[in-house]
Amino acid sequence: MKIVDYLKEDCIITNLKSRDKRGALKEIMKMLEKNGYIKDSEKILETVMEREKLGSTGIGQGIAIPHAKTDQINNIICALGISQTGVDFESLDGEPVYIIFLVLAPTKSIGEHLKTLAKIARLLKDKVFRTALRNCKTPEEAIKIIREDEEKLNSLS
Repeated sequence: MKIVDYLKEDCIITNLKSRDKRGALKEIMKMLEKNGYIKDSEKILETVMEREKLGSTGIGQGIAIPHAKTDQINNIICALGISQTGVDFESLDGEPVYIIFLVLAPTKSIGEHLKTLAKIARLLKDKVFRTALRNCKTPEEAIKIIREDEEKLNSLS
């Protein structure tokens, strides 16, 4: 299983405009809806925001990995939002977030959903990778960096 199996170029925004959590997530949801991955962006946004009430998915070091299960989809969908200015995501370390990796899973998904979250967290542990991803100017560039890093990690396993 690879992140690039669930993350497509048209699910990536490299210049998020929103400066707050809800706005940034809404921007990402609208992109997913526009590109046909989800039907009701508002409903899924509310599901993600409900999950955020349990505790921020802003895990620190400029990263957030919001996630939720929804009956609105049949397969796992990943989306990536990169902010140049930072987003107030109510992160655990109190710092702004620059990389938002959204994971949406079907309600019945259990193992695959958790494996996807773990794989993303593993990739984002690497400061060099985070910096490279944050500096991406295009979705193509972001996919290339993720693919290369996944291949590197797989060769080490």
